[in-house]
Amino acid sequence: MQSSGKVCGFIMMDYINAFWVGGAICALAQIFLDRTKMLPGRVMVLLVCTGAVISFFGWYEPFAEYAGAGANVPLLGYGNILMKGVKEAIDKDGFIGLFKGGFTNGAVGCSAALIFGYLASLVFRSKVTKA
Repeated sequence: MQSSGKVCGFIMMDYINAFWVGGAICALAQIFLDRTKMLPGRVMVLLVCTGAVISFFGWYEPFAEYAGAGANVPLLGYGNILMKGVKEAIDKDGFIGLFKGGFTNGAVGCSAALIFGYLASLVFRSKVTKA
């Protein structure tokens, strides 16, 4: 019974780490939105680029191993996926991989966002009013 308690404790720490790291990333993004004049699109691009830079330096994998979904679900994880795709494609195809690697690895995420966004637009009505 004690070994299952240790395993359960480790799993619980994974949840806690994912929660606080993901929450900290989201809180920082919200602070950028509230305290600066940056628009939401620019904050999202900043998060993706930060994830790509962290991945480039090789810091993302240890960070993701510690934080789990807390690191992979926010836009930092998407930047990491793009950078991994570019690295793999450059190793395989050379210079042309610089242009196609991100598309290869990021296609599933982009497709899902487009499809689910479209489905949501069919189900829900916009409440935007004309000024």
